[in-house]
Amino acid sequence: MECFVVCRHTKAFELLSKFVERKPILPKVACDAILHCLCSNSLPREVASFFRKIEGRGYLPDSSLLTSVMTCLINGLNLEEACDILDSLTEKGLKLGFNTYLALTEILYKVGRVVEGDWYLNQMLRDGLVPNVFSYNMIIDCFSKAKMIDRASETFREMCQRGIAPNLVTLNTLISGYCKAGEVGKARELLEMLLQHGFKPDIFTFSSIIDGLCRVHKIEDAFDCFSEMVEWGVTPNAITYNILIRSLCIIGDVARSMKLLKKMQADGISPDVFSFNALIQSYCKMNKIEKAQKVLVTMLRLDLAADNFTYSAFIEVLCESGRFDEAKNLFFSMEANGCTPDAYTCNTFIDALVQSAHLEEAWGIVKKYEKKGIVLKPIPVL
Repeated sequence: MECFVVCRHTKAFELLSKFVERKPILPKVACDAILHCLCSNSLPREVASFFRKIEGRGYLPDSSLLTSVMTCLINGLNLEEACDILDSLTEKGLKLGFNTYLALTEILYKVGRVVEGDWYLNQMLRDGLVPNVFSYNMIIDCFSKAKMIDRASETFREMCQRGIAPNLVTLNTLISGYCKAGEVGKARELLEMLLQHGFKPDIFTFSSIIDGLCRVHKIEDAFDCFSEMVEWGVTPNAITYNILIRSLCIIGDVARSMKLLKKMQADGISPDVFSFNALIQSYCKMNKIEKAQKVLVTMLRLDLAADNFTYSAFIEVLCESGRFDEAKNLFFSMEANGCTPDAYTCNTFIDALVQSAHLEEAWGIVKKYEKKGIVLKPIPVL
């Protein structure tokens, strides 16, 4: 409990820092506990500050705690601190684990710092941390998530050249990466390779290809793949159905989306909030508020809670339709219904308030939610 208080209050952390400065020796178990608490409460600045103090006294964390430290710094996008801490530990001879390197490498690639990412990846290889198909799969996935599918494919070739045979996860990861990049032709080639290796395509394989086909606007081909999937004895899940429902909504075929939703339920697959949100958003964009409300009622009857996407769709269309009081009541009911407005929902409503000259209310929302750490766009001066 004391540690929790320290983590929740900056002034308390400052007092802790002064206490540490006065203590020439602090037990490792105490350092571990404080670091763990700071990481658990997502306080990257405090993590970096405290780590610097105790590292100078010879403190070295174990691999699991170090991974938590790196993850906290990375999630706070404090990459400089993360890189500096990792480098200082390796200079002291500490051997870092695969997960620690991978977490930092992945975010570096995602933010475009490829040279630095490559350096840490090569260090992983030099340290012998990539010995098998499982570690290679994670690196291939890292490149795919960073939208570096060519590097993912290159890593796959390197893996094969080392005599490490791919498994179903390897090929599925590459298929998904190519589909997300819109390169469905290459995904199909990998599907052929998957079959040649004696693997049976699974739900992930088919869902990835269906998603890829939808991304390149080949909806009918996606439905053919859906039928083929059933012929293979692979049962579609909610994700598969949602891909098709969303894609039909995007092209404006809401009627067919509704039929697919009903088929989904008839097949014994429970729709989720994503299934309904696609339909609600489409009806709202078409200014068919009553139909959107009917879909919402159906969703709520299934004990599915509305989320920010649900609320923002209604708030936006109500404001556009001049039904400002309804939008206002809906916005202020969100937290009572267990959904804290996010930046998009807040900005949508703030824009409506400004346009209707309700500046005081707009400022009230900005102040309230910025205190909660939500960054909102500035209110224009009228």
